[in-house]
Amino acid sequence: MIFWKLAFDMRWIDATNLRKAVKTTANVHGEITPIEYKTITGAAY
Repeated sequence: MIFWKLAFDMRWIDATNLRKAVKTTANVHGEITPIEYKTITGAAY
């Protein structure tokens, strides 16, 4: 999660593209959880 937080804070990635890294049933190879997504972006997944 540290990398994704840094990438979001430095504006290397936006919230829309960060959604692609969230682990879901459709994306089992995601790297962060929906809770981590909310922690990083401040918005609910």
